[in-house]
Amino acid sequence: MTSNLFTDLPTNLPNELFSTLLEADNLRIERIVSHGHASPEGFWYDQDQHEWVIVLLGAARLSIDGEPKELKPGDCINIAAHQRHRVEWTTPGEPTVWLAVFYGAEEK
Repeated sequence: MTSNLFTDLPTNLPNELFSTLLEADNLRIERIVSHGHASPEGFWYDQDQHEWVIVLLGAARLSIDGEPKELKPGDCINIAAHQRHRVEWTTPGEPTVWLAVFYGAEEK
């Protein structure tokens, strides 16, 4: 079965759209669609797994431990488990499509 990451991109999203594409032991691959979204004020992700993310369409600005990172199509970054990060900005006039790969043993 084949699928296309750019199929069914919503144009009006009240919240970011997270779709799990594949899940296995200590591995999850998600498509994330943002449309002008950002993390809530004061909110920081602090995840149990590492996250490798690439922007496929649109643009975004992340803050990783307070340091801004601009991402455009093709830009990718690896975020270590428990490294504080947040989404500061995503393109408001078009969807931003991310591919996120979460990997590594989850701490219990």
